[in-house]
Amino acid sequence: MNNKIAIGCLIQWYEIELVEEYLQSVKNAVDMIDNKKDIIIDLYFNIDETLEKIDEDKISMSSICDKFNKILYNIFEYDEETISLVGCSYDIRLSNRGPGNKLYTIADYRRDFNNNFCDEAEVLMWGETDSLIPRQTFQILDNLHMSVKDKTPKYVSFFATCKMWDESWKILEHPEFTDKPFIDMDKIDTENWWSLRYNMTIDEMNSFNDKVEDLDIKTTTQLKFNGCGLVISSEVVRAGINIPKSVFFVHEDTAFMNNLLVMFQGKLPQYIIKNILLVHNRKHYNKRKYVKGEDTVNPGDIGKARLVHNWYDKANKLSEFNAHNFFKQTKMYTWEDVYEVH
Repeated sequence: MNNKIAIGCLIQWYEIELVEEYLQSVKNAVDMIDNKKDIIIDLYFNIDETLEKIDEDKISMSSICDKFNKILYNIFEYDEETISLVGCSYDIRLSNRGPGNKLYTIADYRRDFNNNFCDEAEVLMWGETDSLIPRQTFQILDNLHMSVKDKTPKYVSFFATCKMWDESWKILEHPEFTDKPFIDMDKIDTENWWSLRYNMTIDEMNSFNDKVEDLDIKTTTQLKFNGCGLVISSEVVRAGINIPKSVFFVHEDTAFMNNLLVMFQGKLPQYIIKNILLVHNRKHYNKRKYVKGEDTVNPGDIGKARLVHNWYDKANKLSEFNAHNFFKQTKMYTWEDVYEVH
């Protein structure tokens, strides 16, 4: 590796049954390079219950923490209690947030991740618990950075993804997915491997990526991405561009993209690794486990599960409003507005 790369992921306690496969995909990618310490694996384990409450009839928070520690040991041989004595082959940066701390969301985490690691690593990557990253990830990103850093030190990048909602996403779709029909349904799709609701495995992802002999890298300045697997050159963040603090919940990827569009005025390149697939199992049936009050919702119906909570719809809409309007002379909303009672 010629460059240090940091990949960071916020792990919510209710994603405990989902995160193992994501972490295994990260390990698989790190194992492809000689010096594993060239990759910083930042993990933020959030056990706060300010928003979602745990169903203690099903599991305790201590059991969830035990599960998480076991996953870390089984995959990385990482033990927080003995790390200072025996070390670890992987550069894992683990943080925890528990009860009594300030509410901490994906927008907060990704903003902090960008700031915390932009001086230590040349390339930043946003991980996500429902994603699987290609095992070629870090080799590709290292080579990409070396090839573009002199002429375009500021850039973003994105791997290919599955079939998406409309034509505007076509530039990101993997070639073997893009000619398939868009399918959406209210349940998990177990047949159509290109569908938004199909949950792909690591082996299935590898079956696409291992066929590739030559990379197909497209370039655009018409930015299009979501937060799952977004790659950012650290020079972008060092230039002062990040997720606005007014974006307090979700839609942080949209806010970051809007910030880039305004600040770079259409001159920032996005490099799309068109024929290497990064999996986003956005409707995974294990995405929200053990959350109190969500028993009546079908597994994988993430939208309906979130709407069980009376704060979600308002928080989602206000954070989205902020993501699109932070350059305008208009009020920016906060959590106080979400909980305001008229």
